[in-house]
Amino acid sequence: MTEANEHGGTPAVDLFEAMRTARSLRRFKPDPVPDEVLARCLEAATWAPSGSNRQGWRFIVLRSPEARAVLGPAFRAGWDWVCTSIYGYEPRPAPDDMSKAARLTRTMLHLVENFENVPAYVLFCHEPTGFVGDFLEAGSIFPAVQNFLLAARAHGLGTVPSTWFTFGEKQLREVVGIPDGWQIASLVAVGWPEGNHGPVRRKPVARVTALDTWDNPLIKDES
Repeated sequence: MTEANEHGGTPAVDLFEAMRTARSLRRFKPDPVPDEVLARCLEAATWAPSGSNRQGWRFIVLRSPEARAVLGPAFRAGWDWVCTSIYGYEPRPAPDDMSKAARLTRTMLHLVENFENVPAYVLFCHEPTGFVGDFLEAGSIFPAVQNFLLAARAHGLGTVPSTWFTFGEKQLREVVGIPDGWQIASLVAVGWPEGNHGPVRRKPVARVTALDTWDNPLIKDES
């Protein structure tokens, strides 16, 4: 199937192909992403459902040096914390370390060390209703994030979502001017990828689906 050109031409992959191949990509070309391409992807984000169709969202494209100066250190702080506190990995393994942990770590390290150079970032913000907890509130913003990821994939863009902006959130809110009462739900790095899209690697659907009761399979697992 023909891919969209690198300048963001008409989308050239269908919905199921986009979902099957929209893996997170962490190496980007330096080429800028045109505003009109981002606008088309963000328009797709607005088509997502939200509670009571409230659409309490705000999507902010970031390219400024001020935002980059906050996001780079925040991303590296998040990476260091995840490696040491969650996975028990060395964040920057020695060149001769060929362990599985080291190899996995290196797949992320290029992005971590070059996060300021990502062509663009999109902040997905939402205004909570206060009627339900944060977990349920997320249902009114993350469908928009997913729509954006799929639209970006359809245009040939690479993306990777992250919540590591939290390690510099106070400074980021000041730089962007986010009003009190609004929350940042996600940050998505976006650009023209150096690598290839998909396919994603996921558990077989038979292992994660059921009919009527927890242990009653919907379809037979033949893997």
